Formats: sequence, structure tokens, C-alpha cells
Amino acid sequence: MIERAVAALGAGPLTEVGIRAHVAPLFSRVLERRRSAIDLANHSLGRPLDATAADVAEAIALWQTRLGDAWDQWSAEMEAYRSRLARLLGAPRADCIVPKTSAGQGLRAILNSYATVPRVVATRGEFDSIDVILRQYARRGRIALTFVEAHEDGLFAEENLLAAIGKGVDLLVLSQVVFNSGQVVPALPALIEATREQGGRVLLDVYHSAGVFPVDLHALDVDFAVGGSYKYLRGGPGACYLYLHPRHLDGSLATLDIGWFAKREPFRYERPEPIALAAGGDAFLESTPPILTWYQARAGQVFTLAIDVARLRAYSLAQQKRLVSLLAERGVEAEGGSEDRGAFLVVRARDASALAQALERRGVHGDARGDYLRLCPDVLTTDAELAAAAEQVARSRAEVGH
Repeated sequence: MIERAVAALGAGPLTEVGIRAHVAPLFSRVLERRRSAIDLANHSLGRPLDATAADVAEAIALWQTRLGDAWDQWSAEMEAYRSRLARLLGAPRADCIVPKTSAGQGLRAILNSYATVPRVVATRGEFDSIDVILRQYARRGRIALTFVEAHEDGLFAEENLLAAIGKGVDLLVLSQVVFNSGQVVPALPALIEATREQGGRVLLDVYHSAGVFPVDLHALDVDFAVGGSYKYLRGGPGACYLYLHPRHLDGSLATLDIGWFAKREPFRYERPEPIALAAGGDAFLESTPPILTWYQARAGQVFTLAIDVARLRAYSLAQQKRLVSLLAERGVEAEGGSEDRGAFLVVRARDASALAQALERRGVHGDARGDYLRLCPDVLTTDAELAAAAEQVARSRAEVGH
């Protein structure tokens, strides 16, 4: 049904008329329930398709009717989940994708693959789930951590990143799009090459880039990536993943973070010594997985693949530029709508949290991170909603004294 609806749009650029006719009906439940609000926090929690409820019900029905025999179909759905993510991320094979329940779980798996204390370089712009783990590992002496600071304008500069890498690095941890400002990290190929020249590896956080613009991890030649479905892939919390480059799937890389699903034949319950691990990315699986996450992520993955990320990106940039213009007409300066930004625009404010709260009271749902009010239209957002939101941002800004 999703693919048929998207096919009815035709192959050209997305239009609001086409979206209203063919795409919006796929989201009837969430649109009906949020009719009185304007949702511009799609960078936080993506809006689910109607089909998601039926997909999750399918997983539960298998449990109810087949009990333990449901594992055959649950396992097949895990492979489908991995395969769809491989297509979305430019992974050359499905087992490059290892299901995880959080991006942080994927990071820990890589940190726990080092036998000695690795030198880790990261930015102060990593999201809290990554930042907390890095600082805790550093505090416990498990990693030697160097943070790269943002400039006064809040953005990260290529030269500062290269300088930190040049001092020696075993693992560079870097977001492709910074979570608070929306900055697309500049010169990513150069940073990857510089890390490689130091003998280091690269772990890329694609949480704010997958589904936003085309991502090709294999072409970038990154060693690892982490991300999830909570935002732009409309798959909800818990449906996350670790990507491993094929060069790390030959058995030469191992982690402490494994469980019985990483065994070659987990359901035979044999215990050879040493442990007989599965081939490829399956050797990085952990213990009994949360099977519902594969089903809750299905509709969003199918939708994103069907509609095409490049088309979504073009439409998103047009929406952001429109909102930036509408805000400027009302005396509000915003940043976004350009190739060096992700899917949301930002308004800088002394108290962005107060601004977000005032906006919420006026029926516009955004959010704040530090000094940034974040506003993210998605494909369902209408031009009338953008105009109304711009007016409410201006009024809220006057209310809180900015």
C-alpha cells in the first residue's frame, strides 16, 4: 500500500498537492490526532505511518499463535530490517548492519573492541547519549579522550578537527550532522583520510543524516556508523543499528559486547571452547533481541526507500528556505535551508527553552537545545502551517523578550 501510494506521486519533484492526495492518507491517524497543533519537531520524533500499528500487531500475532515457532518469522524480519537499512545507508551487504537498541550501544561495542586504551577524538557537538558514554569511559581510564570545541559561532571548523586528528588518533567519533545547530560537518572525506593516515578508524553518527540526505557509508569508507529510526526514518525508539565496514567482518575484529545470538548456531545451545561465533556481522549480535523494533521500523523504512531520500531532501530544503523567509519578514533571523545544514533550521536565543515553551503554548511544537530553537518541517507540513508557525514564533519571541 505504501509503495503504491508513493508511485502515484510520479517521478518528478514532490508537491504539496501530490503529498496531500497520496502521502497524507498514509498518516491519517497521527494527522487526525494532532490536527490542532503544528508539528515542527520532526527532527526529534518522526511521525509514524498508519501501517506501523498493523506491523507491530503482526509481530504480536505471531507470538500469540505460534509461540516459540514465531522465531522463524521474527528472524526473517530482522534480516529484512537489516537489508532495508543497508539500502538506505549504502552498505554493500545486509550483515554490515547489526541491530542495536541505541546508538550508544553501538558505540560501546566499538570501544570495547580495543585491547588497549585507544586515543579517541570527538567534538563537543555529539549528542548526549554518545557524549555521556565517552566521558564515562574517559573517567574510568578506558579511553584517552580529546574533545574539539566549536567556534564562538557554535560551528565546528575543519582546521580544528584536523589539528586534533594530527596529534594522534585511534578512533574518531563524529556526527555527520550536529544535533543542536544542524551543521553538516565540513570536509568529511578529508577528515576520514586524515584519520586513516594516523592509523585510526572512524565512527560516524548518522542519526541526523540518514533519511535527511543520501548517505553512502561504503563510499565514505568509514569503519563504523551508528544511528537509529527515532527521527527521520519514522521507526520509533529502540530501532537502532551499528554499521561495520566489510573489512571488519572477517573475524579480525571482536568486541566484548556480544550475547548468545552471536553464536554460530544459537538455538543448538552448544558450548564449544573457544566460542564458535557466527560469520560476518552476526558475530556482533547480543542477547535475546527486542523483536518488536524490527516491525515498528518497517513502514518508515519502506516509505523512505519508496519516496527516495534525494526527493525528500529537495522538498525539505525548499520548506526550510520558505520558513526562513517567512521568519525574516517578521524580524526573526533563522539559519537553515542550505546544503551545509541538515533537516531543521535554528533560531538562536538567549533562553531557547523559554521560547520553545512559549511556542508550545501557541500550538507549535518545536524544541530547544542550548541556545538553539530547532524547527523541522517534514513532508507532511503544509505551507499554511509554515506561515502560521512563523507568525507564532515572532509573537513568542516578543513574549519572552528576545
